[in-house]
Amino acid sequence: MLGKILREGLRPLAFAIILIGTIHPALAAPKTLMLYGDSLMAGLGVAPEEAFAAQLQQGLAAAGEDVTIVNASVSGDTSGAALARLDWSLADKPDAVVLALGGNDMLRSLAPEAMAENLRAILTRLRADDIPVLLLGMRASPSLGQDYVTAFDAVFPTLAAEFDVPLYPFFLEGVALDPALNQPDGIHPNAAGVKIVVAAVLPEVENLLASVTTP
Repeated sequence: MLGKILREGLRPLAFAIILIGTIHPALAAPKTLMLYGDSLMAGLGVAPEEAFAAQLQQGLAAAGEDVTIVNASVSGDTSGAALARLDWSLADKPDAVVLALGGNDMLRSLAPEAMAENLRAILTRLRADDIPVLLLGMRASPSLGQDYVTAFDAVFPTLAAEFDVPLYPFFLEGVALDPALNQPDGIHPNAAGVKIVVAAVLPEVENLLASVTTP
């Protein structure tokens, strides 16, 4: 009689343990976010803990996001160089990608049309793999002339509309050209500048992660 009572009493507990064991791995598995860009996201000139990836990780953690960030950004990369290494980079199987390229294309005065085709090829590949993307836009320096600026600046909203991906119009909004927020080269944000960039981009990244569907 006692044995039967114990068996009946333990049955719900055993079921609960099995249920928790089934659900827990799905809840515990963090999403993988890939940062795919150039020196602005690679962290050139700042300490690792002050770089974009580290500050974004802190911001996401504070927001309650369980995310593993893979920083596949390479200083000096043009859109063409990034396209060439895309297959290798996707071996990390990201759940979502923050795409920020174009700065080096602009600094080298490369054709906006070529940059557009490279970014289009990257976005096409990510769409084929069902990977959600947040596109961070860049703006050309006025010193390159109005025709170049117009063509360059139009690439990002055009591609965002074409691929139906969210666009943050200007990665360096509120930071560009401010000596107090940039390193001596006048191009790369310092730690304080990165903090401003991350705070502005963070809500967009949270929205991106919310669009990720997990099995």
